[in-house]
Amino acid sequence: MQGQISRLVDLLFYFYYLLLIIRIFLTWIRTIDWYAQPYAWLKSITDPFLNIFRNIIPPIGGMLDISPILAFIVLQLVQGLVLNILGSLGL
Repeated sequence: MQGQISRLVDLLFYFYYLLLIIRIFLTWIRTIDWYAQPYAWLKSITDPFLNIFRNIIPPIGGMLDISPILAFIVLQLVQGLVLNILGSLGL
């Protein structure tokens, strides 16, 4: 039983990483309608987090968005912190 919550939280972070990667790759396809499903759902889940970093690092030349790199670094730091806290609590 011990560590079940940590594994679940780790799995949720992994799932969110996958959603972010899918979102980033889909931005390379110009013909996607971001208001159609399932793209609208994906955008609504990932963009609030990515927009934090887009405000810090604007796209280079209006085209190249490198803010997801910072988003992944911060997400990894938060994941480590959360899992460390859960581990110290024995969860």
